Amino acid sequence: MWWGNAIEAPDPSALAHFYSDLLGWPVGHEEPGTAIVAPAPEGPYLVFQQVHAADWVPPVWPPVVGEQRAMMHLDFQVGDLEEAVGEAVALGATLAEQQPQDHVRVLLDPAGHPFCLCRDDG
Repeated sequence: MWWGNAIEAPDPSALAHFYSDLLGWPVGHEEPGTAIVAPAPEGPYLVFQQVHAADWVPPVWPPVVGEQRAMMHLDFQVGDLEEAVGEAVALGATLAEQQPQDHVRVLLDPAGHPFCLCRDDG
């Protein structure tokens, strides 16, 4: 059974609250160095874990040879793409300069991880 994902960040609590606000999922647990958000008590979970700021190298988008690559990213389906982008930016995300497709927007969360908002065309 898939339990969830763990994401490193210099400020796991702040990043958990960003995703909590973005997704409408509550922060279910916080302790020094770790914070967890989930849509329900049984998960799935997004776990944010502490990495020391001096050791943190945010990934770059688009990928650049020799630079820190994103090893994974999160995709979220949305009804109104431009409205969802506006909401994410208002919460602290940054719209990436390069966009891969008309129905997808790549953003960077406050720690620099890329994530995608994908328009639901169905």
